[in-house]
Amino acid sequence: MRTESLGVFLKSRRDRITPADVGLRTYGATRRVPGLRREELAQLAGVSAGYYTRLEQDQAGTASAHVLDALARVLGLDATETAHLHNLARRPTAPRLTRPRSEQPDPRVLTLLTSLGENIPALVLGRRGDVLAWNRTGHLLFAEHLDLEAPTDPATRPSIPRMFFLDPLHRDLHRNWDELARIQVAYLRLTSGRYPDDARLAELIGELTMHSDEFAALWATGDVADCTTGTMNLQHPTIGVLDVDYQVWLQPDSPDHRLEIYTPRDVRSEDALKLLASTAVDTSGVLTG
Repeated sequence: MRTESLGVFLKSRRDRITPADVGLRTYGATRRVPGLRREELAQLAGVSAGYYTRLEQDQAGTASAHVLDALARVLGLDATETAHLHNLARRPTAPRLTRPRSEQPDPRVLTLLTSLGENIPALVLGRRGDVLAWNRTGHLLFAEHLDLEAPTDPATRPSIPRMFFLDPLHRDLHRNWDELARIQVAYLRLTSGRYPDDARLAELIGELTMHSDEFAALWATGDVADCTTGTMNLQHPTIGVLDVDYQVWLQPDSPDHRLEIYTPRDVRSEDALKLLASTAVDTSGVLTG
């Protein structure tokens, strides 16, 4: 499955911008498109309508940074969306997919994970959202129904995107599933722009599109976003209701990998996490391949 093209992304963003958003008057005329017309966007961005049409049809070749920034300005793209636009513009029209080697977390990331102990649930996530490592409390918080040692083998590593959309138990864990699912899909789209030749990523997106109507609908929106901080409202089968903040620590030596930690939002949640940590019998246990 081709993950996305520049033209597809441009059209999805053009469809969401109304003439009123950019100060155009329509004089009550009936419009056949949900957003801006191609020629309207081209005029506002300072390019010819023919050239913009070729861009949207993926037939224009390389677009300059100046043109891309002008389009981003008219389309109201934020910094993450603009970066995604530039990523798509740099990719080949038909990228040749390759199958990368199995990911391995950097030893320094594992050392940091170990240093957190068991009071703070934590996961190390790979490029495609695979769990490369977790401490025992992280395992108990998010996947106690899975094998603790699952991350040790690339063939059995839990996939957070798959769990969100294909695992009913994981879905039931999240009281704000709708919000988090949108973030998952938007971040996966951002990743697909960064790595257009990743066959494993393309297969993951194809699998989720085929087996989850909700994923397919969210993917069709074209939304793109980074995933660095946020809140999870949980209904845990063992410790009950709790709310945690998540934050992502990026790894300079391994930019594809993220250390994600979870901290309680209130006293009730803090007590719940303490109870969970007390069941993590090996406080030095970090499991990875």
